Amino acid sequence: MQTISLSVARRSALAAQGFADPRPASAPTRRHLSRVLSRVQLLQLDSVNVAVRAHYMPLFSRLGAYDPALVDEAAWAHRPRRPRMLVESWAHEASLLPVEDWPLLRSGAKRDGWWRHYTEVVETVPGLLEDVLAVVKERGPIGAGAIERALETEGERRGPGAWWERSVVKKACEYLFGLGELSTGTRRSFERLYDLTERVVPPEVLSRRVSVEEGARGLIERSARALGIGTEPDLRDYYRLGPDVTRHAVGELVAEGVVEPVRVEGWRATAYRHAEARTPRAVPGRALLCPFDPLIWERGRTERLFGFRYRIEIYVPEPKREYGYYVFPFLLDGALPARVDLKSDRAAGTLRVQGAFGEPDIDVPRVTTELAGELRHMAQWLGLDTVTVGNRGNLATSLRRLVS
Repeated sequence: MQTISLSVARRSALAAQGFADPRPASAPTRRHLSRVLSRVQLLQLDSVNVAVRAHYMPLFSRLGAYDPALVDEAAWAHRPRRPRMLVESWAHEASLLPVEDWPLLRSGAKRDGWWRHYTEVVETVPGLLEDVLAVVKERGPIGAGAIERALETEGERRGPGAWWERSVVKKACEYLFGLGELSTGTRRSFERLYDLTERVVPPEVLSRRVSVEEGARGLIERSARALGIGTEPDLRDYYRLGPDVTRHAVGELVAEGVVEPVRVEGWRATAYRHAEARTPRAVPGRALLCPFDPLIWERGRTERLFGFRYRIEIYVPEPKREYGYYVFPFLLDGALPARVDLKSDRAAGTLRVQGAFGEPDIDVPRVTTELAGELRHMAQWLGLDTVTVGNRGNLATSLRRLVS
């Protein structure tokens, strides 16, 4: 088994995620979006909107300033001559992924998610699921609240005892979404508007049947391609698969020559490198990474690759937070030398850096200069006029001087 250095593993990982590709010189197009998706495979969705929606930021990190409508149109605007590129599903978490990958997620390779706990709830109301599907079929794309109102009206026509708690309807919608019977037809102010999956996913994709084994191999191959190199748990985490199905898929991919087992200096577990992974001599450039960027999803891998310990502190009480509520690691020339706690203050027209923290033994003047430049670029992309730096963190003073 070949042994590779940590530096090689790091550069392979960054190249796989698209950070070795130069940012486009002109305005990014649908072709650029497609190229990033061929690298990262999927974009995580999240409701937090403190700085920017999670599914928009990874593209900015790799492409620079682009029109977010590129993502919206690819995911939620169906046009006959420009087919939908992306569909929503439970993958890593709630995610946008290429439409053609839908059968892999429905193969049974991925275990049912948290929504399975709604089974007992929705089954307490006879006919609920059928009624929800009927409303969506007639009125979709439609939000859960509108479905509730439609069912309430129907219940009033049926007479006493025909209605149920409204919260159950939302659970029924999420249950049907988890089963794949409903999908997201579009979104309105980030509200999910449900539609029948048959009206979202093209029939030639929807009708494709994939075995559990084929689905697992397809998803793990995509994980390996997106990561470049990773341990079996790293590969498993990308689509949140179970250990047994992942180990079997990895074994088959090794036998087929799709992935190669290697040792990485300093790693305890065997790593697997995709056969098409490339290792550039250097990965120059800079990028801010949102908490849900796929490069840093697996926190243990982030620490193994970069020596950078990172945790999301959204659910940590404020007095106990080490760095802040919504912290972005800063990528510079293949390293993670700093992090910033960011908030978009749209009313004041400023990107607030509520904390700026550098790692030990960094070149502070260079890191802060590059960080200031990327913060200004991000603020401009978000339509904010200024960058404002607070007092927290060992880089705050020098960064404030540069952006003021």
